Formats: sequence, C-alpha cells, structure tokens
Amino acid sequence: MKTAYFDCFAGASGDMILGSLLDAGLALNALKKELKKLGLQGYEIHAEKSTKKHISGTRFYVDVTHDHHHRTLKDIRKIIEESALQDTVKQRSLDIFTRLAEAEGKVHNKPKDDIHFHEVGAVDSIIDIVGTAIGLELFGIQKVVSSRVHVGTGTLDCAHGTLPVPPPATTELLKNVPIHSTGIESELVTPTGAAILTTLSERFGPFPSMTIEATGYGLGGRNLEIPNLLRVIIGEESGDVNQDIVQLIETNIDDMNPQFYEHIMESLFTQGAKDVFLTPIIMKKNRPGVVLSVLASPEKIAELTGVIFQETTTLGVRISEIKKRTVLDREIRKVDTPWGEARVKIRTVNRGQKTAAPEYDDCKRLAQKHHIPIREVYDFIKKEAEKKFVTD
Repeated sequence: MKTAYFDCFAGASGDMILGSLLDAGLALNALKKELKKLGLQGYEIHAEKSTKKHISGTRFYVDVTHDHHHRTLKDIRKIIEESALQDTVKQRSLDIFTRLAEAEGKVHNKPKDDIHFHEVGAVDSIIDIVGTAIGLELFGIQKVVSSRVHVGTGTLDCAHGTLPVPPPATTELLKNVPIHSTGIESELVTPTGAAILTTLSERFGPFPSMTIEATGYGLGGRNLEIPNLLRVIIGEESGDVNQDIVQLIETNIDDMNPQFYEHIMESLFTQGAKDVFLTPIIMKKNRPGVVLSVLASPEKIAELTGVIFQETTTLGVRISEIKKRTVLDREIRKVDTPWGEARVKIRTVNRGQKTAAPEYDDCKRLAQKHHIPIREVYDFIKKEAEKKFVTD
C-alpha cells in the first residue's frame, strides 16, 4: 500500500506540507494544472530550493495579487464541488475544511456553517489544503500516517488578539493526537497544518514498516533552534508487522449485573478503545467476578477511564506501563453483494500475502434484512473479497 509518513519534528503548516510533497517529487506544473480546475483567480504559486540548518528542502509560496473576502464553509464547499477536480480530491479537501470549521465553531461557540474563516478562507489556505489533496492523489497515496506533533509554546498575535500557543482552534484539532513541546517559543503547528494531518492520518506514532521510495523536506518560514522542516517519507508498506504504543486498563468487578457488559464494551469501543475483553475470575470469599480489560493508546486513557467509572460499579482501575503492541497491517474495503454493500477486513501477513474477513455486523444486518442464513452471506462476501482484493 502506497503510504505517506509525515514526520512533524518541527511542527507542520499547509505550505510546509505542500513543500515536502514537491521536494519528494511532485511536479509543480502538474500541481498548477490541477489547481486551475478550482477556477480561482488572483494568485500565483512558485517553489524554490533552500536550506534550514544545512538540510536542503523546498519552500512553497502562494502570492495573492489582490485582496479576497473572507469565506464561509458554504462558500468554500461551493468552489470545490463545482470544480473539475477528481472526486477523491474534492472529498479529501471538503473533509479537511469541514473539520477545520467544526474546530473553529467549537472555539467560538458558533455553528460550523456560520464560521468566517478569515486567514483560513483566504486563497493561500485554499491552495494549501486542496493542493495537498491533489499531491496525494498524484502520488497515488492510499494511506497517511504522522508522527507525534511538535507544537511549540508561548503566545502569538493574530486577528483575535494575543493567543496562547498552540492556539485554541489548533488545540481542538489536535484532540486525541499525541503532541509534545521542547520549549521553543513559536507557533510550530498552524490550524491549516493541524486540520490536514488530523483529517488524513490514520494514526499518529512511529514509522510504519515500509520500503522508502522518496523523501522530501518542506521548509517553514521561521529560523528556529531546530531545522524548521517537515519531512515526508513515501513508500510501499511491506506488509510486515507494525508497532504502536498502548496501555492496559484493568479492573475487577463482582457486584454488577452481567447484562450491562455488552453496553459497556460498546461504549468503550465508541470512545476509541483498541480492544475490550472480559476474563472470569474467582475473587475474595469465593465470589465469581470478571476482569474488565481495555487496550488503548495513551492519549485515550483518561477518557476511557471516565467511561469505566461512569458505567460500572468499580472503585478503581489499574493502568499498566506503556507497552509496544505488534500488529499486522490491515484495511477496511467494501464489496457489492446481491443484498447490499458490505465491509471486509483485509489483513496483510508475510511478504504481502493477504487474507479477507467479512465484518460480522454487516453479515448479520444483511442476513436479517433479507431472511437468509448468515453463513451464506458470509461465504459470498468472503469469496467476492478474495477475488477482488486478495488475488491482486
């Protein structure tokens, strides 16, 4: 699977993301050709090679030739939907702008459709967001992964006055994303950069297992103690195992109605648990009990612990030290059946070998709706998935 990994060791912005893609081999002329399909006027783009702390990269520029009015999400959606861009580019771009509007709306206590984007609605940010979607499409990127994000600290001056770093909208966008700061007093992550990465990235963490095909460095405009660069690494995932960081939450329960566990497990999965399972035990005074175990990424621990306290009778939980979890590469694909669309989990094992497993909930839904044996539905979906995805 063609994958792009964004290494945010000095943060990220829209122009840095596009600069990194250009540095990795995206043709500027091809980008210009696609951007013309937006029908926007009054801007020019160019890129130039330069260095930061002796590391070579590409700086991307958008030169706006005249003033542009602030735009709402509705205005931007109309521009993108009426363009001649490919559907996948349109959808990625709209997803990013919608996420950005939702974050701004929460910060300002307004509906997302009422948000005036100010700088984000200007031509340069539209170009950054749509240009990134174009670049990923031209590279054939199927999956985006990012590192934990370096956010900086201090304050910044903007249209809303003096704000803390990272500013409120950026902080909202980075919710549930691993971040860190080394004390550099600068806005390392812009709202546009945060919106792009958090919308497109499947996960944030270590490098995936991949064969590198290209690397690129997008230059930022600041001179910092560290190289003001965003690195992108593009390659083919090898299908070998990957590792992510997880923690284990556990609690023993012996005084709760067992019928509640189904609801509790669903609530934990909804809030981002990676896995939830129950283990029968014998507790003090020979009481039968259950160990409720939850695997989760570190940034989800507080939220999931809150669910456990709210939904169960426990008085406390145990949280293990951070562990590495080894996982196989997997993706969710869809197949058409005589009864409707169904999802299939495609798992990649050794040397690119793939297996297909239909999603049980979809099999159950189709079987109940059409009054046919679930086994028949499962077998049909599995065969279709194997023909379509496993034999590629």
